[in-house]
Amino acid sequence: KTPQVSFSESDIPSSESTELPVDWSIKTRLLFTSSQPFTWADHLKAQEEAQGIIQHCRATEVTLPQSIQDPKLSTELRCAFQQSLIYWLHPAFPWLPLFPRIGTDRKMAGKISPWSNDETLQHILMSDWSVSFTSLYNLLKTKLCPYFYVCTYQFTILFRAAGLAGSDVITALISPTTRGIREAMKNEGIEFSLPLIKENGYEKKKPSGTSLGNGEEQVISDDDEDESFSWLEEMGVQDKIKKPDILFIKLRKEKHEVQMDHRPESVVLVKGMNTLTLLNFLINSKSLIASSGPQTGLPPTLLSPVAFRGATMQMLKARSVNVKTQAVSGYKDQFSLEITGPIMPHSLHSVTMLLKSSQNGSFSAGLYTHEPTAVFNICLPVNKVLPEETLHEELGNCGLHPKTLDQLSQTPALGKSSLRHVELSDFIYNWRT
Repeated sequence: KTPQVSFSESDIPSSESTELPVDWSIKTRLLFTSSQPFTWADHLKAQEEAQGIIQHCRATEVTLPQSIQDPKLSTELRCAFQQSLIYWLHPAFPWLPLFPRIGTDRKMAGKISPWSNDETLQHILMSDWSVSFTSLYNLLKTKLCPYFYVCTYQFTILFRAAGLAGSDVITALISPTTRGIREAMKNEGIEFSLPLIKENGYEKKKPSGTSLGNGEEQVISDDDEDESFSWLEEMGVQDKIKKPDILFIKLRKEKHEVQMDHRPESVVLVKGMNTLTLLNFLINSKSLIASSGPQTGLPPTLLSPVAFRGATMQMLKARSVNVKTQAVSGYKDQFSLEITGPIMPHSLHSVTMLLKSSQNGSFSAGLYTHEPTAVFNICLPVNKVLPEETLHEELGNCGLHPKTLDQLSQTPALGKSSLRHVELSDFIYNWRT
């Protein structure tokens, strides 16, 4: 069954736009519905498939007319659609689902993993992974890769190039985190912040004397403790009151820190040169790889919009379905297009741009988010916004369509939410999160 996305009046935002807001979450599935067929997206000819791959590899900019009269006859549209479905992955094992990694142990159970009990093989896999990860970071640093994801079995990291999401430096967002990971990062000298702590009132809940706002955790000193109990001495009752020892205060502080573990509020932001220290920390960290369960010894999944060393070209799966839906006057044709896989922000933007032309400016879409990545839409403190000309000059060779680059350079505005439903009517978007 293909449900049609419907909107109540309360769901539709009062503002309308010709562009969607930027969404940095990874989608697992897109379901588009339209009154016009999507059959043009099926059964590409060998030449069209080859052309789409070449267009992707050469970052060919394709500009389609606002409205395509007969999409099935448009070779340009079909090649561009193929181009928009390509992504790059490492490692690649055809029999293993390598995305998502969080909460998928059941799906991976029983799959063959020859490295799970072979330390030599694990070392080879990790060494190969480190080369690929370093290659991606170098592409990002030189602005030849716009962004990429590192997906581990317990957290996901989004690395973004300087100029994207309103930041003039490289940024890395890690979510969700635990106190153990944050402590290990601090011990490596990585400076980081917890951007959502103030917003969610954790500072009010935590005991005085602790500071979580900048990733710093001050231990309450004996002097502070003595000062806080001096008023008891003035009253002469200090001996009758049991003074909490430093261990008790430390345990109470740790309880508040642990409360946000595994939650969106635990998202960590690393900026600038600290991202290089983070790279080295991750390459040497044992917390990246599961030591038990179906994911034992399997390096994290690297997802990128552009090629990098050791990467495998992959394709999002797309299929069109035609169904009859009940209407007042009987039955009417309803057409749908389903896209599945790790759908990154650039793919979402590219596909919606193409469908805007192919479906004459009208379609509905249901967007299914990999929940741990929704928090990547938080608005970060901005030091300096790069002018559009500078952005295109510096990131012009990163492999993205100029319009997609414009969208990804916007300051995120969705908060901890992500796009769930989108409706395009007469080339105007409405959406809800």
